Amino acid sequence: MVHELKEAGEFKYIDVGDGPPLLFLHGLFGALSNFGDTTDHFARRYRVVMPMLPLYSLPMLNTNVKALAAFLDRFIRHLGLSQVNLLGNSLGGHVALVYCSQHAQTVRTLSLTGSSGLYENAFGGSFPRREDKEFIRKKVAVTFHDPKFATDELVDECFETVNDRAKLIRILSLAKSAIRHNMAAELPKLNMPVCLIWGKQDTITPPHVAEEFHQLIPHSELFWIDQCGHAAMMEQPAEFNAILDAWLTKTLG
Repeated sequence: MVHELKEAGEFKYIDVGDGPPLLFLHGLFGALSNFGDTTDHFARRYRVVMPMLPLYSLPMLNTNVKALAAFLDRFIRHLGLSQVNLLGNSLGGHVALVYCSQHAQTVRTLSLTGSSGLYENAFGGSFPRREDKEFIRKKVAVTFHDPKFATDELVDECFETVNDRAKLIRILSLAKSAIRHNMAAELPKLNMPVCLIWGKQDTITPPHVAEEFHQLIPHSELFWIDQCGHAAMMEQPAEFNAILDAWLTKTLG
């Protein structure tokens, strides 16, 4: 289902359903559509909210994970949300972690899937062959266990992005910021319940990263999805939704 994109000031976002607030955060090459099946599933019983992160519109000198967490804080204040259930994928998970370390009183639960914050095997420091669409296709395919999910639409979107110099500079700045901003010292201080859902075949944030998150975060539970890469909510949506739904139901009582 295609949901209305709302706009208010600096914010563009989806806001559907009623119930406890469930806020999704997409990753560096992600989009709102990455959570399509998950949005449809949870909007039946939750207020699902998902902002477009300003990956390409932050000032160049302030294009980093902390700035995205500050944007998230402004967004949550704008909507007047409290007791938020956060879910972040990849860079979105990292943004959620930074936000939780600064505004724990606002967060009821945190769910992470393929999150950066400890380690990630990202695209690397540059795109030496960014004009080569097949090279970009292979880079996109690494996100998934099954390369069929690297659709022409995703490849075209990524190709266009990395060949836009202003966007590429910001992507590389955000990727470097994520690598520099290691959360290991902050994770043991998190007190909210945390759900970790990881693809067993994730090569960007491999399984050992999930294990380390689980070890460092006090109130965390770790769930695995087989035949699944870095974007579990896209590659195995039914299993992902079932795990998250059961965990939220149990945790929220």
